[in-house]
Amino acid sequence: MNIVYIHTHDTGRFIQPYGYAVDTPNLMRLAEEGVLFRHAYNAGPTCSPSRSALLTGMAPHSCGMIGLAHRGFRLNDVNQHLVSHLNRHGYETVLSGIQHEAKQDEELGYQRILHERQGKRNHEWDRQNAERAADFISRHPKDRPFFLSFGMFGTHREFPDTLHSAVRPEYVMPPFPLADTPDNRRDMAAYMTSAMNIDECAGIVLDALKETGAERETLIIFTTDHGIAFPKMKCQLYDTGIGVSLIIKPPASISGAHPKVVDALVSQLDLFPTMCELAQLPKPEWLQGRSIVPLLTGESASIRDEIYSEVTYHAAYEPMRCIRTERYKLIRRFDDRPQWVPANIDDGPSKSFLVQHGFLEEQREQEQLFDLYMDPVERVNLAHNERYQAVYTDLRDRLARWMEETGDPLLQQGKVLKPEGAIANKQSSLSPKMQDYE
Repeated sequence: MNIVYIHTHDTGRFIQPYGYAVDTPNLMRLAEEGVLFRHAYNAGPTCSPSRSALLTGMAPHSCGMIGLAHRGFRLNDVNQHLVSHLNRHGYETVLSGIQHEAKQDEELGYQRILHERQGKRNHEWDRQNAERAADFISRHPKDRPFFLSFGMFGTHREFPDTLHSAVRPEYVMPPFPLADTPDNRRDMAAYMTSAMNIDECAGIVLDALKETGAERETLIIFTTDHGIAFPKMKCQLYDTGIGVSLIIKPPASISGAHPKVVDALVSQLDLFPTMCELAQLPKPEWLQGRSIVPLLTGESASIRDEIYSEVTYHAAYEPMRCIRTERYKLIRRFDDRPQWVPANIDDGPSKSFLVQHGFLEEQREQEQLFDLYMDPVERVNLAHNERYQAVYTDLRDRLARWMEETGDPLLQQGKVLKPEGAIANKQSSLSPKMQDYE
């Protein structure tokens, strides 16, 4: 069985299969032919922690990736990466495009790297990498399984300056919870253009799988690292930050009546054990996720009662953890800064608008409890509501137990220190581009 892992930066669920007015026909086709997961969540709503968790099967603090790889944070043991595991079991491992689990591509052990190392990372770069991936698929002999990671820079900022001809900002709705203003509409229109670009590139790879017949023997996974790069989304533990797209098309050999849509809670930690089970490979002892094969085959309606997600560092230090069940979520912050950390919000028109209108003076509570049935947009904090005290106590205890079982460094007294040589902005930095490091 081959594995094709298609992934993007900063897409959240803002694509057509999740009901958004974003024209992504290739991903829509994949969803219609495969299985769409409506409630998939990352293990950390920042780039390197999310991807490293998915590809090691461990929480970010367990695998060591508590910050950004290009800023000097690193895995505890690269041999726990999925690529190393597949190398040990006869797979040809290939990278075309973005990875974000190491500072240098070569550190991860891919046997082949297809993309050019230099050049501006934009839609043209993504498209060239898609064509390289498609060419690899068309030439690969059928007697050896392969793992292909095709990673796109889009939908990361900066978004394209020129909008797609089909996107008209005057008829675009900014994403909740942003105000409906001209700047925010234009910003969202630029995101939509970027999403249409990544759909085009994904289509090149998907078409190659179909045209060569390799699709029948291939597990196809499409996902992203976290929410879109707008305020209160990326780098936040609200569902707008931890909710991710996840579409899986199993190989033809997997029996069972595949559901079209799965509403069960799943974590990206569950993908490593799923790949092992479908490929009939041993599951490493360090894995913290659970196989979603019972969901793919329709044998089970659920595999877990909760998911966990976390932030320690992004551009700056912002330690927080959450537990989310089907109905409830508890978010805990672990430092004494009540204001937003502006360096952890990507620069853009939507951020500038909020900053101009007092956003950075807002106060946030240390603990937030949400009833997601009654309040799916996470507006009303119930942490101090007497009616919800049993729920609050249960979630707080479960979160603490998970932190203990996984060796979370936040349980140690004081600030979690970054590794030697890593860099992080001060919490007061207005932008991640400022070089005022702590």
